[in-house]
Amino acid sequence: HSWFYRKTEPFFRGMENGYQKALTQFMKVRWLSFVLIGGCIAIIVLIGRNLQSELAPMEDRSQFRLQLSAPEGTSFDAMDKYVDRLSNFMLDSVPEKITVLSVTSPGFSGSGNANTGFVRVTLVDANERERSQEEIVNMVNRNLPKYNEGRAFAIQEQTISVNRRGGQPVSFVIQNNNFTKLTEILPKFLEEANKSTVLQQVDIDLKFNKPELRVQIDRLKASELGVSVGDISETLQLAYSNRRLGYFTKDGKQYQVMGQVARSNRDDPDDLKVLFVRNNRGEMISMDNLVSVEESNTPPTIYHFNRYKSATVSANVVPGKTIGDGIKEMQGIADKLLDETFATSLSGSSRDFAESSSNTSFALLLALGLIFLILAAQFESFIDPLIIMITVPLAFAGGVLSLGIFGHTWNIFSQIGMIMLIGLVTKNGILIVEFANQNRMAGMKKTEAAIFSATQRLRPILMTSLAMSLGALPLALSLGAAATSRIPLGVVIVGGILFSLILTLFVLPAMYT
Repeated sequence: HSWFYRKTEPFFRGMENGYQKALTQFMKVRWLSFVLIGGCIAIIVLIGRNLQSELAPMEDRSQFRLQLSAPEGTSFDAMDKYVDRLSNFMLDSVPEKITVLSVTSPGFSGSGNANTGFVRVTLVDANERERSQEEIVNMVNRNLPKYNEGRAFAIQEQTISVNRRGGQPVSFVIQNNNFTKLTEILPKFLEEANKSTVLQQVDIDLKFNKPELRVQIDRLKASELGVSVGDISETLQLAYSNRRLGYFTKDGKQYQVMGQVARSNRDDPDDLKVLFVRNNRGEMISMDNLVSVEESNTPPTIYHFNRYKSATVSANVVPGKTIGDGIKEMQGIADKLLDETFATSLSGSSRDFAESSSNTSFALLLALGLIFLILAAQFESFIDPLIIMITVPLAFAGGVLSLGIFGHTWNIFSQIGMIMLIGLVTKNGILIVEFANQNRMAGMKKTEAAIFSATQRLRPILMTSLAMSLGALPLALSLGAAATSRIPLGVVIVGGILFSLILTLFVLPAMYT
């Protein structure tokens, strides 16, 4: 044997003897294995229920953007000045910037609307600045209320976005085909959302901010004066619709002929009343005698979601909270205010989060089922796979406990880590159970076979478990680019393997007997 073997073998021999003595004593109180399994299940339920959830941890991508909007009817020039003010604020207050790009009226609200814009800020790499991207965004959001010509909020791009959607992370859709009920409940919903300690920068897409003139025709009076409703509507159309009346050609070029009154005669709502319409006797009748005009506000667009009239309430979450907390808060407000005629749904990043959660839960159950069936076929028994699968809740408890201790969230990467744990930790059970079955066939009693097999398999179990843990350690230590997303994956793997390793060496032989 080599020098290294001679130096290390006494240590491993002593470790095996110590483990064998401890396992022999544990077998005398093996009912404690049920207590340990119950404790692990309690850890999974209690700590897992209190873990914050999100689609993926927010990566520092060295960029963010300001989403801007102004009241409906804002001119392009006014909006451009607002965008320039915020661009200058970014240039002055964010020394870590590389570029600041601003765009006025990019068409977010449909063509022809000039009341939107955005400012995109690119930062130097994370290792070249003292402040993180999140700290810079929080500073910007604290200062945005000073720029009150419109509404602005800073947005970090989600780490994972299925359809590259923009907007805020929490998007909660309220649906009701009764438009009156929908519009009545929205102010109350927004009031509750603005009071929330979880949500910030609450906004809604259904805004009643588009000026509108409602023209009511006095049909009885019009009939008495010999004016038809069609004549009145056609006169209004000719005066204000800018309708194309025809074409004319000059110098080989064709031009449209558009018809409407001059701007000086259509800037004031009262200008409508000085129009005249000809009656059936050829007389000119003032429009003031035929119609009444009422000013009101209306939404620029009536939104639909799954064929229902809808309004989407969007919000950001305060620092320290996640998208899962935001969705729970929105759902709590909905349960409090909405009756059974309303339906709710999610959109944007919130929908991505909900769909990924359900998909990974299905993948977790599928992995458990497939491994059980494969083990049942391998051992030609349903009992041995059940004993081996006892290692799974032990590993899950270690993974959940590690997430809670180190302050990480329940996200798609930690869920992938849990799925990986199923395969990684059942290996320990296979090593012990298979060897114990062979020893029983050789004539050993069940308890003797369990203790002997666990002792003989101690070294390969330690070797493989430590190798996997050390292999995942760089993930948990946040080494390399885009490490933030991978930290929960590494923490779950390392914590789950080490926690289950200690318990498996005692619980599994006890459960085998």
